[in-house]
Amino acid sequence: MDWEERRENENENNNIEDAYENEDTNISSYYVKRPENFNRSYKKKRGVFSYFVVALIAALIGGIISSYVAPAYLYGKYLPVPELYKKNVAERTQIKITPKDNITTVAAVAKKAMKSVVGITTVQTVDYFFWGPRQLQGVGSGVIVDSDGYILTNSHVIADGKAEKITVLFENGDKKEGKVLWYEKALDLAIIKVNATNLPVADLGNSDNLQVGELAVAIGNPLGLEFQRTVTSGIISGLNRSIRTEDNNIIENLIQTDASINPGNSGGPLLNSRGEVIGINTAKIQSAEGLGFAIPINTAKPIIQQVIKKGTFKTVFMGIVGVDLEKYERALGIDLKADNGVIIIEIEENSPADRAGMRAGDVLLKINGEEVLSMSHLRGLLYKYKPGDKINIEVMRNGKIVNLELTFEARPDNH
Repeated sequence: MDWEERRENENENNNIEDAYENEDTNISSYYVKRPENFNRSYKKKRGVFSYFVVALIAALIGGIISSYVAPAYLYGKYLPVPELYKKNVAERTQIKITPKDNITTVAAVAKKAMKSVVGITTVQTVDYFFWGPRQLQGVGSGVIVDSDGYILTNSHVIADGKAEKITVLFENGDKKEGKVLWYEKALDLAIIKVNATNLPVADLGNSDNLQVGELAVAIGNPLGLEFQRTVTSGIISGLNRSIRTEDNNIIENLIQTDASINPGNSGGPLLNSRGEVIGINTAKIQSAEGLGFAIPINTAKPIIQQVIKKGTFKTVFMGIVGVDLEKYERALGIDLKADNGVIIIEIEENSPADRAGMRAGDVLLKINGEEVLSMSHLRGLLYKYKPGDKINIEVMRNGKIVNLELTFEARPDNH
């Protein structure tokens, strides 16, 4: 290429470069105009917005690190704890959660008494008019009161003496056949015995010292053996309650508790905060939700002692044959002046009642100031007394009140 041609090529190249630099210059379709001004404007706007976004993100990350990550994971491990956080960290490490005293007490009571609680199953034959005899199975609870196999329970648990087979289930899984030694429907108490020795015995407390509001713990088999030795707790809700049962029996001096007592709990112990038996639960008495009742253990103590010593228990002897006043009035269609009581049908000769001056036709109203509501109620009242005790008796005779004095005697063997 000669000098002229090289010069022309250089001129062309210079023209192309001038076209890029000159915004008003038109170029051919083979070249694209470099967006110098566009790039400069875009970079300027993007820089301002980017700085704002970066600052915002940095502030958020810094807040998270300073308020959560650093106090929780860094301070005290990898970084020194700032003065600002020392107080909060100290307070957080000093927080302690301790169980309430009553929860600890309930657990201790259950642990102490659990081995002395037994399950009781029964078989009873009931003759139905249309279907004939049928076997019924029952379930309840009991508490061991003597190491030689004496067990306290409810009378209705053993079908008031009508159970044909009684099986006792112990805490260790053993099963033994039980035999009824004594029962009293009026008290809803019974004592059965198994052939065993060295059994764990429950401690018996003093139900006369109970106060409303103190802790009460019930152990038993609610709703059957599927829930054996269930523990429920509450308080003593009331004392000296009187309840009329479905069979018109009246049980007095009962302990009321809000500890849950359901069918199957019957015969199990009601315990105080020291793990002592203060009552025998009875689910036979059901009146409302949250109301459970137990028979005071002091009612059963003299019975237990005599049954262990003599094999049975006999109440004191009065020598009367009586009928509930309500039944008597309904049968004869008459209305006597007394509201409640027992009408005397017969007086046994040379009996305490005979010597006290009682007569057939008298209405027995009170014994030592306590109202006599029915014959079953009277039988329950007699368990409070022993031979030789003197009591005041109030009777209605020909519409007038007469007061007499009676001395109890031991019940003869033929009664």
